[in-house]
Amino acid sequence: MSAQLDVVIPVFNEGANILSALGALAREVKTPTRVLICYDMEEDDTLPAIRNNPDAYRGLEVVFVRNPGRGAHGAVMAGFAASTAPIVVAYPADDDFNAGIIDRMVALVRDGCDVVCASRFLPGGKMEGCPWLKATLVRTAAFTLNHFAALPTKDPTSGFRMFSRRVIDQIVVESDQGFCYSIELLVKAHRLGWRIGEVPAVWYEREHGTSRFRVMKWLPHYLRWYRYAFATTYLRRSPLTVALKPSRT
Repeated sequence: MSAQLDVVIPVFNEGANILSALGALAREVKTPTRVLICYDMEEDDTLPAIRNNPDAYRGLEVVFVRNPGRGAHGAVMAGFAASTAPIVVAYPADDDFNAGIIDRMVALVRDGCDVVCASRFLPGGKMEGCPWLKATLVRTAAFTLNHFAALPTKDPTSGFRMFSRRVIDQIVVESDQGFCYSIELLVKAHRLGWRIGEVPAVWYEREHGTSRFRVMKWLPHYLRWYRYAFATTYLRRSPLTVALKPSRT
């Protein structure tokens, strides 16, 4: 059976984490799934960890996708470009605790949602161990975008997010830094009037490896899409202002 879900995982020396994440996906996800491991360089220690331990994720199709550039943004974009499934999710390489919610997210997309957020701030979700500056920024953005900009999710900044095929194929990504593409696709889908759903998720500060999240470097880029969400609500921006890709037909 062909994959109905492509899981895009950007990696950078995630050898200590990736097998646990892949094992969780193999055990928990019932949707026919393919995993796209998106990497920058052949020396990345994630690659031999996966290749040398196939029993750790038996039954799960894994494909390697080389990032033609460098960095988290390029890796995710390479994964999106290589994806072919009707549903695509960006998933963290160190996450071995949220695989059980993926089928619920898939069900929401099949029911008509174009974006499904894994929300740390819904009942049943949580965020633990987050550095204070990042936690403050994330919670402030989440509260204000949900309550004042009327964005229909309580967790707009998470990089763990699921998209329909038409989001990937039709919305132009203008961001070029880190995980800013995720909030960009969310707020653009909202401006287009496309449905957005969410399910509770948990988040723990990683135990192994170094996070690629750069708060101060990426903050100005996040603020662009923060303002965009408010403009959609208060300036009544038209869906026609969203840049869409040319139709493939």
